[in-house]
Amino acid sequence: MGTEDFTLEDAVLDDLHEGYDILERPLSGRLFILFGAITVLVALLFVGRTAYFGLAKNGQFASRAYANAGQEIILRAPRGIIYDRYGIPLVKNEASFNVSLNLSELFKQKEKIGDILSAVRSYVEYDMNAAQEALEHINLETQSYLILARNVPLQSIIELKKAQIPAVIVEDGFSRSYTDAEMFAHVVGYTGLVSADDLQGNANLDLNDEIGKSGIEFMYDKYLRGENGSRIILRDAQNNLLGERVDKTVQSGAKVYTTIDAELQKVLYTSLKNRLTSLDRNAGAGLAINPRTGEVLALVSLPSFDTNKLTGEIFSDPAKPAFNRVLSGVYSPGSIIKPLVAFGALEEGIVDPMTSILSTGYIELPNPYTPSQPSRFVDWKAHGWVNVYSALARSSNVYFYEVGGGFEQQQGLGIERLRAYWGKFLLGEKTGIDLPGEAQGNLPDPESKEKRTGQIWRIGDTYNVSIGQGDLLVSPIELLRYIGGIAAKGKLYEPYVVSKVENGESLYYTKDQRFNTIEQKNPQSIEDVERGMLYGVSEEYGTSHMLAGIPMAIAGKTGSAQIQNNQKTNAFFVGYAPVPNPEIAILVLIEDAKEGSLNAVPVAQEVLSWYYEHRVSERKTDSISQNTE
Repeated sequence: MGTEDFTLEDAVLDDLHEGYDILERPLSGRLFILFGAITVLVALLFVGRTAYFGLAKNGQFASRAYANAGQEIILRAPRGIIYDRYGIPLVKNEASFNVSLNLSELFKQKEKIGDILSAVRSYVEYDMNAAQEALEHINLETQSYLILARNVPLQSIIELKKAQIPAVIVEDGFSRSYTDAEMFAHVVGYTGLVSADDLQGNANLDLNDEIGKSGIEFMYDKYLRGENGSRIILRDAQNNLLGERVDKTVQSGAKVYTTIDAELQKVLYTSLKNRLTSLDRNAGAGLAINPRTGEVLALVSLPSFDTNKLTGEIFSDPAKPAFNRVLSGVYSPGSIIKPLVAFGALEEGIVDPMTSILSTGYIELPNPYTPSQPSRFVDWKAHGWVNVYSALARSSNVYFYEVGGGFEQQQGLGIERLRAYWGKFLLGEKTGIDLPGEAQGNLPDPESKEKRTGQIWRIGDTYNVSIGQGDLLVSPIELLRYIGGIAAKGKLYEPYVVSKVENGESLYYTKDQRFNTIEQKNPQSIEDVERGMLYGVSEEYGTSHMLAGIPMAIAGKTGSAQIQNNQKTNAFFVGYAPVPNPEIAILVLIEDAKEGSLNAVPVAQEVLSWYYEHRVSERKTDSISQNTE
């Protein structure tokens, strides 16, 4: 290379290379992959967030924008109507006015918020402290308006509009009005404003929404609620009207059709309440179902409450009027358990229908610790010789002590087999009814007793549970499901109160009733149990003989359960009719009854008499009339 070909760059490069051994390597492929992955991730996050705000949150931010630009008037959706099985409405919507705050306008004048709230308070009654607390914690990204008061009287609205208080909006709304509110309180339920817990459970709600809080209103709220609409009034910066348009149309709630027979419900409610009054008692329950479908025909819990006039005292009252005794109460079933014990004894061959056992009024077991003081288990009276039919009709304790726990030469089922038959009839399990608050019963066993008390299971414990005493606890709806299993010849139907939901199209429909089939060794066993329950009504010695005058075959069983160390007695009646094709099964419970089980039978008599006259008899008359034509 000549001197003229030597450049500055060559000199610099030569100097840099002197004394260094440099090895050049290409960048790793992993580095490019990592960089590419990070780039893609950032892009996905950007696209996802854009989609979230543009699609998922579009309604909220659009509403917020309209609130800032002008005035958005919320058009409240009327809740759907709830009907009985014959199309009788159990609730209606009445036009009303709500007073709300436009939060965008309100927070433009923060220093005047207190004055604005006070000014509204001079015209409309509302909880000012609650409103101030809500404003302190409100999320302005998701909330554009806050309702201060609902169902405001017209005169107050007129005065409020005249005052022209900034940021205050008057909305047209609807108030829920319940027909015969106390009679249907525990079935239909009631509505209320969304709570903080409700908001956490459903992101589609806001503080202004009214939702179902109990009963059908709660369970079917997503159908009943509907969707609010909105009307936009746009103004310029000088508050001049620019235009008005409907931004979103109202979608009314769906119609909910129930299985409830409203007239039967009234009869059961009135009869039970009158009976409680005559006994100077206030707590009881009544339930009627179709045992061959699971349809709930009537459900009553007393004391009740007025769903049109909800107050805090209702929920703090020691009488617990808001407590649904049919679903949430658990009770010792007393003699109502005896048909199940009889079924188990017949199935296991411990007795046959004609096996006779002598009831002298009690049986005694030797006391190994104090021989002079044997353990005595009493009958409610001496019945003489009884078989499964007469034992059920008379409700003999001695018979069921012996077939349940055994005595002398008579073998008994024992606690393990008793538990197995309780399980066959699904006692101790929730029924799955489509109403909230269902409790679960308790089935005692030797292990749980020993763990709880430190004492072993004794034969006396088996005797007690064989007549429905001791630690055996079940809910009224569990009891009637089990009795319905006898009526339906071995099928236990899941009870339900809603048959269909419609809103122009069918949204929900109960097509196939769910049931469990009781495994039977001998189908005649249920027939024999039913015969004993029929004798309980038809025979003079039967404990339900008061029902014999009703012109249809009725299978019935009474029960008395001693509670609180035998200081109180709960009275039960269960039964079904007409046999052999029953269409109604009924349970009546009177808490703390003075004279035991017989106090429940008069209620059943009134209800079943009415049912025969207005349902069975009328149906027969219509059928004859159609055939004649």
